[in-house]
Amino acid sequence: MRKTQSDVPAVPVIQVIERMFALIDVLASREEAISLKEISEKTGLHPSTTHRILNDLAVGRFVDRPEAGSYRLGMRLLELGNLVKGRLNVRDAALGPMRELHKLTQQPVNLSMRQGDEIVYIERSYSERSGMQVVRAIGGRAALHLTSTGKLFLAADDPQRVRSYATRTGLAGHTRNSITQLPALERELSKARQYGIARDNEELELGVRCMAAGIYDDQGKLVAGLSISAPADRLDEGWLPKLQATANEISGALGYKDAAATAARGSAADGGSGPSSSATA
Repeated sequence: MRKTQSDVPAVPVIQVIERMFALIDVLASREEAISLKEISEKTGLHPSTTHRILNDLAVGRFVDRPEAGSYRLGMRLLELGNLVKGRLNVRDAALGPMRELHKLTQQPVNLSMRQGDEIVYIERSYSERSGMQVVRAIGGRAALHLTSTGKLFLAADDPQRVRSYATRTGLAGHTRNSITQLPALERELSKARQYGIARDNEELELGVRCMAAGIYDDQGKLVAGLSISAPADRLDEGWLPKLQATANEISGALGYKDAAATAARGSAADGGSGPSSSATA
């Protein structure tokens, strides 16, 4: 049986490992090398114990000794960190949280990434009970300015890049609600930057509204968007905190450290309403 996070002890049960973690945390708190005496004082460990553990960590290249009596984090940690980062996969990190969000909302939950001037759908959680026909399957594409997730990516661009996008695409619309003028799009993107949430108000499919939150990697780069699609008259603003929390959970699994600040930006602007239709994001 697979262990869950709650099965893991809060602190190490082996004392020497607990001490090793404490030493690594002290070394991580400073960019420059730290003396043995200072490390000992900060951890509360006896100097001889500190010296012995640090020497063993140096053997494994987890710690470097640039000069006698001083220590810093070693290259082995960088090697392992890059290995972990290389194995992180947005879809794998998102799949479980997406399913939980779908259970709560009973509406399609979509994971999308940017590819050029479009978003591409890479995963979706949905069921027949949502009452929505999914017409954009995994691998489907849509213009950035017509989708909630696409607007998040445009909001992350500088104004010149947004203008270039508008020139290239002509901001072609799909419905009477589509944003087809640059000033209107710029106002919409300003809201997305302010709140960290973007919306599709029946702009890609009549009768469908969406809300999206961003997913960020360990460098703080927007790498994907998580969105909820619903019949326009059923999109519940009460889902917004859970959507943000789910996106932050996925971001945290990718190494993002500033999820709390992202969640604190608040809710986005009001959307529209209308009859039910096919699922978009």
